[in-house]
Amino acid sequence: MPGKNLTREEARTRADLLTVASYAVTLDLTTGAETFRTRAEVAFDAQGGANSFIDFLGESVQAITLNGESLDPATHFDGSRIELTGLQEHNELTIEATGRYMNTGEGLHRMVDPTDQEVYLYTQFEVADCRRMFPVFEQPDLKATYQFTVTAPARWEVISNQPTPDPVAAPQTYTNVKGEEEPAATWTFEPTERMSCYITALVAGPYDVVRDEVQTRGGTIPLGVYCRKSLRPYLDADNIFDCTKKGFAFFEEEFDQAYPFTKYDQLFTPEYNAGAMENAACVTFAEIYIFRAKVSDALIERRALTILHELAHMWFGDLVTMKWWDDLWLNESFAEWASTTCQAEATQWESAWTTFGTAEKAWAYSQDQLSSTHPIAADITDLEAVEVNFDGITYAKGASVLKQLVAYVGREPFVAGLRTYFAKHKWGNTTLTDLLVELEATSGRDLSQWSKLWLETAGVNTLTPHIETDEAGVITSAVVEQTATEELPTLRPHRLAVGLYALQGDSLVRTESIEVDVDGARTELPALVGKVKGDLLLLNDQDLAYAKIRLDADSLRTALKHPRAFTDSLPRALVLGAAWDMTRDAQLPARDFVRLGLDALQDETDSNLLRALIGQVGAAATRYAAPEHRDALLTEVTKTLRALAVSAQPGSDAQLQLMEAFAGEAHTDDDVAYIRGLLDGTSTLAGLEVDTEMRWTLLTSLAAAGAADDAAVATVQQQDPTATGAERAARARAAMPTSEAKADAWTQVVERDDTPNQTLRAIGVGFQTVHDAELLAPYIERYHDSIAAVWKERTMATAGSIATLMYPSPLASQALLDASERWLSENSTASAGLVRAVAENRDSVRRALRAQAYDAAQA
Repeated sequence: MPGKNLTREEARTRADLLTVASYAVTLDLTTGAETFRTRAEVAFDAQGGANSFIDFLGESVQAITLNGESLDPATHFDGSRIELTGLQEHNELTIEATGRYMNTGEGLHRMVDPTDQEVYLYTQFEVADCRRMFPVFEQPDLKATYQFTVTAPARWEVISNQPTPDPVAAPQTYTNVKGEEEPAATWTFEPTERMSCYITALVAGPYDVVRDEVQTRGGTIPLGVYCRKSLRPYLDADNIFDCTKKGFAFFEEEFDQAYPFTKYDQLFTPEYNAGAMENAACVTFAEIYIFRAKVSDALIERRALTILHELAHMWFGDLVTMKWWDDLWLNESFAEWASTTCQAEATQWESAWTTFGTAEKAWAYSQDQLSSTHPIAADITDLEAVEVNFDGITYAKGASVLKQLVAYVGREPFVAGLRTYFAKHKWGNTTLTDLLVELEATSGRDLSQWSKLWLETAGVNTLTPHIETDEAGVITSAVVEQTATEELPTLRPHRLAVGLYALQGDSLVRTESIEVDVDGARTELPALVGKVKGDLLLLNDQDLAYAKIRLDADSLRTALKHPRAFTDSLPRALVLGAAWDMTRDAQLPARDFVRLGLDALQDETDSNLLRALIGQVGAAATRYAAPEHRDALLTEVTKTLRALAVSAQPGSDAQLQLMEAFAGEAHTDDDVAYIRGLLDGTSTLAGLEVDTEMRWTLLTSLAAAGAADDAAVATVQQQDPTATGAERAARARAAMPTSEAKADAWTQVVERDDTPNQTLRAIGVGFQTVHDAELLAPYIERYHDSIAAVWKERTMATAGSIATLMYPSPLASQALLDASERWLSENSTASAGLVRAVAENRDSVRRALRAQAYDAAQA
């Protein structure tokens, strides 16, 4: 049940009427597997005689008492809101209700660990799912204190925003999954500081914990890292604590503000929808960050970034909180900028900004070229608009532009403005203007025009160099052309570096780098005139600007011929990124990019760049290459990936990633035989450990090639009888190249509503795994016939996953494009979120068809 959509105007009206003082929330988690008892006592002030409402999404409401008067739930509760009439100046509201556990990663999520039949609970409240656990005025600017009292099995850990108190024996008992009776206990937490409801939290279950502490400006802060008991052998808590402590030291110094809470717990929770969530002092993470087997260095680096991102939110987001969801971008962009800065300056990940350009910026550029793009500071009119705009613009483009702002005002003035901002607004709610006021004061710059051009308009500009040289290679004219699309014509000012590179032996060495201001459609660069151009000219050399860049003809030839010549990862990533953009924009044949990418993969040591290149090469070969070229390209890709994996340094990150990529493409008899040999041990590759995850990778490869059946999947699942093992098995079965396997996947994801969120995603990934995309042709019609009902009946998170994962995008055909265009024309009044999801799928197909046509037309 999605719940009623709160509008911004309703929230403003309610905030004008009410001031909320406190919540006392009592939860009984011993009542059964489907529901729990919840009671909220709310103290708030209001304008006398006013009417308002409080939010609740649950099974039922048993009793409502407002200022001593009983209200009838049948007439006051509509399934989403509880009507409050005749309010007094001071109000006491008590609501007794029954909540429902979720299996979608929203509200209070319940999961049973198949390895030991233990129950694990956790909350996920952003954007508006706190109302699924208790009645609440669900908006960020109605801050209050929260006091939680929780009754649960006595042997459980119960964690919330405040330190966990000693439990007291409870009179009731708890019937566990095995049917056994257990004693219960009650935990009565201290009230929190004033905070927004979406950052409150509850985590409960027999979690294992490792404890530590950190010395801060405010004293000693207890630290805890939690995970399910069955994952405890894989929890590298020391590494997590080390990263966390570095973050504490960096942020307290940078913000000149002591850590604002009394403890800091980090909890790895099952079946999680996102990477992590910044609940105050009770941060929840996806279990992907507990490594059961060998993983890429890129994932280890990503975990460190996520840890620092959530820690940064304790100040920006939790201590000072946005007034309404219009400023969600600033909340997330700030955490992205702060965490990447900390990672680059305070940890071993000194190349974090290269990773940012390779991953975050690439995501932003892609999102910014969809028909659904929007200004960074989007107009968020209601809760559904928040979900619709929670995307690469919110996170990655916002962070890219914030990085530019830091360069524009200067790092020291920026930090000084932040410090004033935190000191002035702590425990309050703010808007973007509040931050800009402080930055203008410390930098002396007027930021109104900057804000207008960068935050209030959408789209990404393209910068193209036009260079003329004399016979000696000396630059006689240098111009940067800036373009925008017809639909989004804004041209913006850019501060960027231009690098000149010359081949010296096998290396491209920077000979010159100048910083310039680019503005308008045409910018002359007189500082380059008279300099030797060299072999490659690179705009945006230090990745300061947010813009797509092009290479002039000579530089492109150098890049295609010498893709491994850069000794530094950042310019290498920028040049490869430019070639990728040109491929997606139908300006470079997909075949050329595939060969460039395969050449660049050799000896690549940057884990994130390796990961990005592998994905781009695969997409170019399967989606952007003309159909008549595809078989030959895929043969070349698979052959090269196998050769590179075999020749990679034993046990290296490159070997791991290349083997995973090869397994994803393997389907010829010889390749299948090699994969089978690695799986059953009759073949070996020095340094390659066939651990739990590699076993699933190899088995899924066989399944997708039609070389593994249900019995083979069951055998491997018996060796991994965990929740993750069940998800991997579901993915492998969905990847099988039969109409029956795809139909079963469709049924489990689209037609059933009891498939847990992570299993649903695993099946969706398997559904899209095909060597012959025609296997998905029947789903062109089925998808467009079903998606409206799915969106109406399922929660936002689940519906969004289905809309993306069950779209038969591997087809990338004219028939698929026509079907989506037709659906969009016939459903223009459908939910904005649904229209956006289908439109984004359509955009990807349209782009692929343009690239295919260009690839076909080039000799």
